[in-house]
Amino acid sequence: MTIVAGDRTTGPVVLESGGVGVVVDVSGGVPRVLHWGPPTCSVAGDDLARLAEFQRGADGLDGAHPVPAVLPEQSGGWIGTPGLEGHRDGADFSPRFHHAGWRLDRSAEGGGCLVVDGEDPVAGLAVTTTLELGAEGMLRARASVTNSAPSGDYTVDAVRLALPVPVEAQELLDLAGRHLRERSPQRRPFHVGTHLREGRRGRTGSDATLLLVAGVEGFGFRHGEVWAVHTAWSGNHATFAEQGLTGVRILGGGELLLPGEVILAPGEAYTTPWLYGAYGTGLDAVSASFHGHLRRQRRTPLPPRPVVINTWEAVYFEHDLAALIELADRAAQVGVERFVLDDGWFRGRRDARAGLGDWQVDPAVWPDGLGPLVDAVRERGMDFGLWFEPEMISADSELARAHPEWILGPGERLPLEGRHQQVLNLAIPAAFTHVLEAMSRLISAHGIAYVKWDHNRDLVEAGDRSSRQPRVHDQTLAVYALMDELRGRHPELEIESCSSGGGRVDLAVLERTERIWASDCIDALERQRIQRWTGLLAPPEIVGSHVGAPTAHTTRRTHSLAFRAATAVFGHFGIEWDLRTASDEDLDELADWVAVYKQVRELLATGTTVRSDYPDEAYWVHGVVAPDRRSALFAFVSMDTSPSAQPGRVRLPGLDLDQLYRIEPLYVSESALTRTASGPPSWWVESPTVTGRTLAAVGLQGPMLDPERALLFRVAADDPGADRRG
Repeated sequence: MTIVAGDRTTGPVVLESGGVGVVVDVSGGVPRVLHWGPPTCSVAGDDLARLAEFQRGADGLDGAHPVPAVLPEQSGGWIGTPGLEGHRDGADFSPRFHHAGWRLDRSAEGGGCLVVDGEDPVAGLAVTTTLELGAEGMLRARASVTNSAPSGDYTVDAVRLALPVPVEAQELLDLAGRHLRERSPQRRPFHVGTHLREGRRGRTGSDATLLLVAGVEGFGFRHGEVWAVHTAWSGNHATFAEQGLTGVRILGGGELLLPGEVILAPGEAYTTPWLYGAYGTGLDAVSASFHGHLRRQRRTPLPPRPVVINTWEAVYFEHDLAALIELADRAAQVGVERFVLDDGWFRGRRDARAGLGDWQVDPAVWPDGLGPLVDAVRERGMDFGLWFEPEMISADSELARAHPEWILGPGERLPLEGRHQQVLNLAIPAAFTHVLEAMSRLISAHGIAYVKWDHNRDLVEAGDRSSRQPRVHDQTLAVYALMDELRGRHPELEIESCSSGGGRVDLAVLERTERIWASDCIDALERQRIQRWTGLLAPPEIVGSHVGAPTAHTTRRTHSLAFRAATAVFGHFGIEWDLRTASDEDLDELADWVAVYKQVRELLATGTTVRSDYPDEAYWVHGVVAPDRRSALFAFVSMDTSPSAQPGRVRLPGLDLDQLYRIEPLYVSESALTRTASGPPSWWVESPTVTGRTLAAVGLQGPMLDPERALLFRVAADDPGADRRG
């Protein structure tokens, strides 16, 4: 680690790592990113210095900067969305931060952490801005605003960070969606004005965009320069793209604060969430940065991801010890390693109308407690997980009757109900302690290895009922604190972030959890879409992906077991199917698929996700390539019927061009095979050896598949002279 510091610098600071270059002007009170994109190590120093020169603004503002600061200031000539909005009793609304010092910690792995201090003595404010470039090329920024005045409060209305993108970024891509149809992509030109995505649900939201991407026109997974940002916050948030009249383009984001949520007394500070940025050629390069960052920042490496069975779609609220033990028997038979008891185990919880907040085992259903089930699960070689919804409270609960003031609301009246429930105000210390101790007792008593942490309603009119002040900001921090405390008390505990399915997926919650539930829809066709776009941010090993019943509970669409399992393999594999109703043939095939997953789960947890830009949208090609590129797992998926009589060649991305590979078909049932008169393609039958260069440039002849089928195959390095026995 090399540490550099100074009051001023005559030239910009250059950070480079992971194939990304960042050039930063540190001469002002807030840093300005002059370049974010390809490395600049071959650019002459004088040329870099010219990037920081002042230019005349388009509106005739002398001394205006051509690029806004990371915290954009109108005092610097930026007429777009301001970085800091706030006031001191209506005054000091437009700060001008002056340089107060900077320091740079260069990492031995590349990149580094740059911290720049600024101050405005007139407004009584100080700001510290941090820019970090990680080894994987991930750029992230945050700012801390301090009320440095000797007296008087300062109200913070918004603090937004921004990163510039060049004029080549002509097109925007973000994600929309809803419950059961999360992560649907949408594209539009990068026009003058602001493209704003706000989340006011108090959680990330099923409709939230995981990434906001700007790129060259027509960019895809494997081609075209792209820049992407992500706002790492689980509460109200905003992510935006903006182009001014000068042609300057920025991507930005921050927390969306409700009125009066942050009022700084003298000496107090507000620190923004991290704004993450990734750059590369194609969306796959952006994914690789996010996946690499998530894998590197874990407290400990994830163990092999255990095969899970979740009881929800098997039994719903009908909890019965004998039935659940029978389900555990079937689960153990097919190779399951983790048994998760879902909603319905606690007091009064016979349906979704009651019980939330009363986190004690219901003696009416479990007269001997959960012990007999936990023991039975462990005897069958599985660990035990349990469902909670810690942030919620039912009106029909002992907790609500004892403490109605613990319910979040705008005042005396309550917000509209969602799913027959309200939200528990965890910013109240006693409410926080109630939930923490109840969960901790159960985790300790039963050695619970895994918590499925659900969150089934939005935070609507979320305030403290006594003060009538908004509480989304405080509630979000309290949830993080609750997760952190539970993890501190129970270091081996794993947490799944579930929120009406995929309603809370962001890097802040992923710092505290080992798994996300991408959607309550496990229809395999829908999951192909959902997992494809969830994978922009989250690597496959943390995305829960389950084999459901033959006919999906949410769509009533029926799929073969081969298609359901081939879809679930590309995630954290699990089962959500009443196996008591499965035939012996189905159980045998499912056991074979579990064995396949166990063979490839290390590859999935360490490899690079790749997606081919296949021109026919009826067919999708995706895979995971090992870090050393000596092996990979690919899927050829038929999403629909095609107007073409025969697919074209399938190019396989991400491989070592000079390596010779052996093609290894992977299937466990005839239902996975092609359905044409001519049969499967020759490469499927012959398992040839082909160079990576040929696979990338020419490809393999695509098989003709019936709709809603998937063909899986591996490629493995074929070294001359290697022993291939076994």
